[in-house]
Amino acid sequence: MLREIVLDTETTGTDAKAGDRLIEIGCVELLNHIQTGKVFHCYINPQRAVSEGAFGVHGLSDAFLADKPVFAEVVDAFRDFCADSRLVIHNAPFDVGFLNMEFARLGAAAPPAIDLAAVTDTLLMARRKHPGAANNLDALCTRYGIDTTRRTKHGALLDAQILAEVYMELLGGKQTSLGLAPVETAAAGPALTQSPEGAVAIGPRMIRPRLTPTEREQHEAFLATLGPNAIWRDYLGEDGTA
Repeated sequence: MLREIVLDTETTGTDAKAGDRLIEIGCVELLNHIQTGKVFHCYINPQRAVSEGAFGVHGLSDAFLADKPVFAEVVDAFRDFCADSRLVIHNAPFDVGFLNMEFARLGAAAPPAIDLAAVTDTLLMARRKHPGAANNLDALCTRYGIDTTRRTKHGALLDAQILAEVYMELLGGKQTSLGLAPVETAAAGPALTQSPEGAVAIGPRMIRPRLTPTEREQHEAFLATLGPNAIWRDYLGEDGTA
């Protein structure tokens, strides 16, 4: 079972190295690339002011965040939710940079820093799939016909849910793998079956003849005109039919 966590954050600004902080984390659980409905979401008191530019993006004010827990109070729940699952993030260096900055502030009690090599960056995926095109989340939603009417402001949980839909499209759409392993059916003998993922799986089966009796007689009459060494006979079945 493949478990992945689609993650998004909101921050006080754009520069973690200059002291900007996390104010919201949203995570969505995927099993085999499908949303399970299990999520992690929290707001965080950054202990500093939200910049005017950032407020214009997400609408989270200093007053709203004032009574929220600090990062140290939510990190254990966040770590437990993610466990050892691979993270899926759009423009991963940004979010990972902020998370690792918050971890560093915790000192010895901090979780290990997140390695970018262990993160799936959907922005890189989109750039490979659509070179030269706009590949921000809004552009990808438009390209793939994903509804964003509920999104009036950026929010970490909602953006993570939308990103999960975009990620599935980047993987190839709602059917992300062919899944050729057949499952047992009620029909006697091997047949065309349905895989657990819903994809059609192909197994050996007998193909019913489509010739009418008259067409079959005409075909057999034609075969009788062939010499015994005709190459066509190499492709005939044991009963003499093609």
